[in-house]
Amino acid sequence: MNAGDHVRIDRDGQHYEGVLLPSTTAEHLVVKLAGGYNVGIDREGATVEVLESNVHEIEEPGDEGGSTVEFDEELPTISLISTGGTIASTVDYRTGAVTAQFDAEDVLRAVPDLAGRANYRGRVVANILSENMTPDVWIDLAEAVHEEIEAGADGVVVMHGTDTMQFSASALSFMLDTPVPIVFTGSQRSADRPSSDNVMNAVSAVEAAKSDCAEVLVCMHADESDDRCALHRGTRVRKNHTSRRDAFETVGAEPLGEIDYDDLEIEWRRDYVERDETDLDIAADLNAEVALVKFTPGFDPAILDLAAEKDGIVIEGTGLGHVHSDLIERIGEIVDAGTPVVMTSQCLDGRVCDRVYDTGRDLLDAGVIEGEDMLPGTAKVKLMWALANSDDPETAMQRPLAGEITERSVPWE
Repeated sequence: MNAGDHVRIDRDGQHYEGVLLPSTTAEHLVVKLAGGYNVGIDREGATVEVLESNVHEIEEPGDEGGSTVEFDEELPTISLISTGGTIASTVDYRTGAVTAQFDAEDVLRAVPDLAGRANYRGRVVANILSENMTPDVWIDLAEAVHEEIEAGADGVVVMHGTDTMQFSASALSFMLDTPVPIVFTGSQRSADRPSSDNVMNAVSAVEAAKSDCAEVLVCMHADESDDRCALHRGTRVRKNHTSRRDAFETVGAEPLGEIDYDDLEIEWRRDYVERDETDLDIAADLNAEVALVKFTPGFDPAILDLAAEKDGIVIEGTGLGHVHSDLIERIGEIVDAGTPVVMTSQCLDGRVCDRVYDTGRDLLDAGVIEGEDMLPGTAKVKLMWALANSDDPETAMQRPLAGEITERSVPWE
C-alpha cells in the first residue's frame, strides 16, 4: 500500500475507509475519511485492504514543490507573521488531528492563491494555539510588527488562532502607532476540512494589508457563504460564535469594510485612519496584573479581595454598569488603596452610565471609572497598557485611543 491508495482498515472492531495519507511515524496509519476528516490508527493489530491503488497523487512530507516566491518590484511587500492557530495548522500524523506547526513559508505553500498578490516576508513569533496566548507574546508580536514596518513592509498580516484574536488585536492597537495596515486573520475550520475558510481569509487579509486603512484590523468571513470577508476594527470586534465561519462581529456598529471575494474590491463603510497619516511608534510595555471580574447574582465578595491584589481591576457589571450594593464599600476601599477599578457592561451592546440609578451614583462616589462602551476584554487590555505607559491611567481609560470608545451608542441598522 502507498499514500494515495483507497483503503479499508479494520482494527478492534472499528472500520475506516478513505485515502491513505503519508505518515511521519512507523507506528501509525493516517486516513482521510470521505467526510474530509483525518484519523490516526495504530498499525499494531490493524488489517489493511487496498480497494484501489493510486487514487490520488500525494506529496510525501518534506517535498518542496511550489514553495519558491519570486520578488516583483511592481508589487507591495507584505509581512506574514505567524503565531500559530488553525489557519497555520497541519496534520499531526501521529493522531490524524490538526496541530499548529506551520511557519509563514508553509502558509504560502498551503495557500497558493496568495502567489502574485504581493512580495512576502515571513517570520514566526510564536507557534501556539491561541488559548495559550500571553501578554509576553503580545509584546514580542508588537516588536516584530514594528521591526517589519520599519524595514519597509507595506502591510502586515498576523496569522492567529481565533479564540483570543480579539485580545491580541486590541493589544497591538494600543501598543503601536502604524502608518500601514496590520491585519489579523485566522480560520474557524482547518485546512483538512472541506469547509475550511483559511484560503479566503488569508487572501482577503493580504488585500486588506495592501489597502489605504492604516489601522489594526481583523479579517474574517462576513457570512456563512464564501463570498465576503468583513474588516473589523481591532478594538471593537468580538468572537460571538464557537464554530461558525462568520463568528466575528463588530459590536455597536457595522464593520469598517467588506471585501467581495469575487473581485477582491473593498467597500469601506466608515471612516478610518489613512495610510501614512500616522508616524510609526511603539509603546510595548504592559502591566499584566489586571483582573477581569464578572459580577452575577450570588457573587462571592472574596473574589474582590483576590482581585484587590492586582494593580488594576475591570468589572463586567450588569446593565448600565452595576453590582450588588453590598459590594460598593469594598470597591471604594480598593480604589482608595490606589487600585483603579473600571466598570464595563456584560451586555453585548450599549454604554455604561452610572448616573441613572442610585447604585451607579454610589459606584462613582466610590471612585469607579466608567468604561464608556468599551468591550470588557478590550478594557482589560487597555488598562494593562495604561498602567505601564500613562502617568494618569484614569484619564487614559476614559479617552478614546484606538477607536475602542465610540462617541455615542446608536443603532446602525
